Amino acid sequence: MEKQFRTESDSVGELSLDSTAYYGIETLRAKGNFEITGTRVNLTFVRNIVLIKKAAAAVNKAYGLLDAQKADAIIAACDEILHGKHRKDFIVDAVQGGAGTSANMNVNEVIANIAIEHLGGTKGDYTLISPTDHVNMEQSTNDVIPTAGKLTVLALARELIAELGRLHAALLSKAKEFDGILKMGRTQLQDAVPMRLGQAFHAFATAVDRSKARIEHSLGEMRTINMGATAIGTAINTREAYFSHITEELSRLSGETLHRADDLFDGTQNVDGFVAVSGTLKALAVNLSKMCNDLRLMSSGPRTGLGEIILPAKQNGSSIMPGKINPVIPEVVNQVCFLVIGHDVTVTMAAEAGQLELNAFEPVIFYQLFESLRALTGAVKTLSDNCVVGIEANRERCAEWVSRSVGIVTALNPYIGYLKAAAIAKESLKTGEPIRSIVLREGLMDEKQLDEVLDPLQLTEPRRPRS
Repeated sequence: MEKQFRTESDSVGELSLDSTAYYGIETLRAKGNFEITGTRVNLTFVRNIVLIKKAAAAVNKAYGLLDAQKADAIIAACDEILHGKHRKDFIVDAVQGGAGTSANMNVNEVIANIAIEHLGGTKGDYTLISPTDHVNMEQSTNDVIPTAGKLTVLALARELIAELGRLHAALLSKAKEFDGILKMGRTQLQDAVPMRLGQAFHAFATAVDRSKARIEHSLGEMRTINMGATAIGTAINTREAYFSHITEELSRLSGETLHRADDLFDGTQNVDGFVAVSGTLKALAVNLSKMCNDLRLMSSGPRTGLGEIILPAKQNGSSIMPGKINPVIPEVVNQVCFLVIGHDVTVTMAAEAGQLELNAFEPVIFYQLFESLRALTGAVKTLSDNCVVGIEANRERCAEWVSRSVGIVTALNPYIGYLKAAAIAKESLKTGEPIRSIVLREGLMDEKQLDEVLDPLQLTEPRRPRS
């Protein structure tokens, strides 16, 4: 069958569109202008723009600002999209000029054309339902887009927070499992003093939990929105009924407790809330990457490295070296963390680059921030499921390293002094004679006292004051 077309016009001119497309001329122009990343606008973001349109139509209907039949058709169109239909019609690139106007108009046009069909019309007949006059009634890109961005951050962060909770629990489980295993602690990659393997994993869990709490706290700023501000904060073209009730209706539909910004000028021009969230994701990335560095070091070898833990074997590690297994899960998490740290730089610079009453660079802020949230969620999930839960301790290797280390000599400082302890450490390193043996041979401490001081549990916990 030969493809059919329809013609639409705007203030720039006319264009032909596929007659089956629900998007319109503004969307088609944007597609041609912004072939940038090859990645379309995030679908969760689209869904939240649609939710705003539904809330606006409901308020406009309830207070007689929009004809009930038109409002019902718009609401029905929104519901179709919210139930997963028409995804192929959201075609604009995630990175676009115009402060998000293209994304807003893509949604407006798709909703309008669906609503037109509900009223028995033909796509493109905007005399029935107008994308701007009806779907976008009482709104501006400049309040719709940042509000949708905040709702999307809340939705994506919820998934990440759930995965962080699972990772925290998995690490605590390993901390308990490994609590009785003595290992060498290391500072600056050199032998330090003994610790328990469980303490290392408990520290990982503590850092993850702190990162999770930091993210949760930052999300409070995402619940303050600027709906009703329209273009710059003056609420131009809004009426009192809409202005007073849109935030309440959007809260109801989204399930989030939202608040209108006290200062709508600030709420429209400043996007530092997104910088704050991005900063907490960067901090999480730093903690995760450091932890994965440690997992790779502790599992290194297995014969010629530290080999204190054994990571689950997930896939062959080499196309040329038989039997080689690589720490691929910590490696991929490291890479996601590098990505997130880079995204944070982009978010920061884009937020700083706003001028006067609007930040035109919200599209790239959202592109990077949403990607950070999604990538971290996937990374944390695979770290939990494909690495942490399957980690095993190499008890024999841990014990071997402790027995060969002179690090335990530090515990003797309060009894024989730093200089004497250093001399003993030097002799042990030179001759291979154990620390314990040298101390007893030189009569520096009796055997009972030495056994108490060098007790593994005593070495890894705060001591009671000496009598």
